[in-house]
Amino acid sequence: MSGMHLERLTAGMPIPFGGDRATLVSSALAEIFKPGDALLVDQTDGELMHIAREVRVEVDRAMAHSLRAFREFSRVPDAQINSFFDDAASRLADDDIWKRILAANARDLARAASAGRLSDRLALGDKSRSAMIRGLLSWANLDAGRGRLVEEHFHDGWRVNAAREPVGVVGFVFEARPSVIIDAVGVLRTGNVALLKFGHDARATAECLLFQIIEPALANSGLPRGAIGLIDSENHAATWALLSDRRLGLAVLRGSGKVVRRLGDVARQSGVPTSLHGTGGAWLVANHDADPARFRAVVQNSLDRKVCNTLNVCCVVRSKATELIPMLIETLSLAPARRDTRARIHVVEGSESYLPEDLFSGSPLSATNDITRRRPFAELISASKLPTEWEWSDAPEISLVVVEGLDEAINLFNNYAPRFVVSLISADSVAQDWFYDAVDAPFVGDGFTRWADGQYALDRPELGLSNWQEGRPLGRGAILSASDIFTVRYRMSQFDACVSR
Repeated sequence: MSGMHLERLTAGMPIPFGGDRATLVSSALAEIFKPGDALLVDQTDGELMHIAREVRVEVDRAMAHSLRAFREFSRVPDAQINSFFDDAASRLADDDIWKRILAANARDLARAASAGRLSDRLALGDKSRSAMIRGLLSWANLDAGRGRLVEEHFHDGWRVNAAREPVGVVGFVFEARPSVIIDAVGVLRTGNVALLKFGHDARATAECLLFQIIEPALANSGLPRGAIGLIDSENHAATWALLSDRRLGLAVLRGSGKVVRRLGDVARQSGVPTSLHGTGGAWLVANHDADPARFRAVVQNSLDRKVCNTLNVCCVVRSKATELIPMLIETLSLAPARRDTRARIHVVEGSESYLPEDLFSGSPLSATNDITRRRPFAELISASKLPTEWEWSDAPEISLVVVEGLDEAINLFNNYAPRFVVSLISADSVAQDWFYDAVDAPFVGDGFTRWADGQYALDRPELGLSNWQEGRPLGRGAILSASDIFTVRYRMSQFDACVSR
């Protein structure tokens, strides 16, 4: 019977997913499920996600508050929006406020370290402070086109105008990069509002940025307080509830990996437009004519830190392997050697003959007993492991595969890569054009991979990046900026009252 509410679950109950499969309810889930709760099913792998009634109520309340702010925001002039960004930038430049933010960040870093989690993306410093201030000031001076006329059509006795308008509430979900909260406020530039849900690792820092920077700037500029909202919960179910709420105009998921892929599934199958890249990691291809000095520099400058556009897979054409692979190993080892750690290289079976055998041995690689520093420098993997995004902090990890030629490298990328960032080292312009046409990626270059960033590449503050792993975004590029978050609204003006069809 249609319209029935799910009141209870029983252990072993089959739950269909994917059209022709089913997953079974566990006894633990059946025991805690109550009337008023919700159950989401990931249509990709059948994972069951339980949302308790109280979590649904909490998220519904936050969404309603954001929607009220959005309706109020439609009457806010651009001058007030400019004032918000200027005020927020001034507060971030205040040394006393910055000390409070650093203290909160130190608490987050200590908590992450005690739990054994990577903290590179969590740490704030002078560089990130300058970047956040620069971003806020960029938003203040950006003509994002709110209400801009897109097209105009004249007919006998009437006219239709099409104009850019905001989409509404933009939901931001992020885990361990607190500066994303500053990125998120960019949606105000186009008349949208934001509802934030951040993870446990960045909690203290993000709250401090919200309470010390954003909320005072909203108040001082006269913008609706709920224009930047917060779901104050560490419960994963709150994230699922937010992303499955069809009142969201857009979901922006920052980060990568399995967790983000699942969140993308929740949003998309709920009908919520989504910006995400579930897997990061850039690919680099060295062609038969690759210049060794350029190759070395590109590798080094693509491994300065671990983020989504860091070098992850290197393909070397066989005719250049003997010359370039020793250079790759040397360059890969430079940064971690200064920090008493060891890099790792994952070598696809069939490519191992180009590396010294002792690199695959299990002998200790440092004086410490730390098991992560005693692992072999190199390990064999199958080609099926090429999609793996290696997560590291101080010691870079990449995959290496030797290919017969450019076509094989292109085929490997299109079959195994997250279809995100790829570069070709070659002086042959014909090869570069062929490569650009053939690879299925939004970011294609001929140098270091770390260029794929909205602020760095386009001088435009970035809200998020998208790969093409789940298909190409409709109507926009893979760099999401405030100027991309709009819909088109139509207005008819009738001059002749007797117009009819």
